[in-house]
Amino acid sequence: MSERTPSAFSDVTETDVRQAFESEDYVAGDDIVTTVELALRLGKPLLVEGEPGAGKTELAKVLASGFDAELVRLQCYEGLTAESALYEWNYTKQLLSMQADGADTNESVFSEEYLLERPLLRSLRGDSPRVLLIDEVDRADEEFEALLLEILSDFQVSVPELGTVSATTPPVVVITSNRTRGLSDALKRRCLFLHVAPPSFEKERAILERKVPELDGAVAAELCAIAGRLREEPLLKPPGAAETIDWARAVAALRHESENGTLSHEEIQNTLGCLLKEIKDVERVDDDLLATLCDAAETARAEAD
Repeated sequence: MSERTPSAFSDVTETDVRQAFESEDYVAGDDIVTTVELALRLGKPLLVEGEPGAGKTELAKVLASGFDAELVRLQCYEGLTAESALYEWNYTKQLLSMQADGADTNESVFSEEYLLERPLLRSLRGDSPRVLLIDEVDRADEEFEALLLEILSDFQVSVPELGTVSATTPPVVVITSNRTRGLSDALKRRCLFLHVAPPSFEKERAILERKVPELDGAVAAELCAIAGRLREEPLLKPPGAAETIDWARAVAALRHESENGTLSHEEIQNTLGCLLKEIKDVERVDDDLLATLCDAAETARAEAD
């Protein structure tokens, strides 16, 4: 293995990381701050696991924006191929060129002009810092993991027609997983690990204060209490922080500026589609559960006041 190029963020500090999160209104606990700082300083990929909607993808976006780096995103899916992730040749353009002037395919059509960069190759090229987001890696096949390991080892890839492409500025790599399948030990060894748990009441309320500042604080407390109570139910898809933010924005949009009263039964029922995304989960909120949710909201409002 060749010596790895130093990370562009090898001198980053805890203060830098906190300021990056602060500038993007991302509420991060000490565990997230420390793990991200280490990943940046050591140039190690960051494997982020957690429930959907917990803020895993948002973490990569925040790092890119907070550190003024380009975000390169690879969305994984079943059947993802090396060509789709790395590069492809523009066969149509090659064919047209050959027909136009009888070009030698070995010398003229396998060049930069005909190369279609895909996310993995793009993240290796260029001198500016980049954040490579490999989203939902557990959706891809195990064969793709082998390709990923090869690239993460030295941040380089071989393009037979052009030679080896090595990163002069290795990207910051954030890999997310919803744990729909286990990942290989080899991939996990390459990474620093971070588990993003569903937010606590206090953290979720702080998130709403930043993301939906127009919403009254007591109403935000009610929303967080209801979301937290719903996560205790055996739902097909428990609401994550992303859904709570959407719900808060919806409630704020439907209310007038002077409306800061407690959430009504009708308000909750009519906006549940912002929070729950499975029909069976919506149907689970019957009169009894709705009354329980309202009680939780009332308690949270009383404490907030």
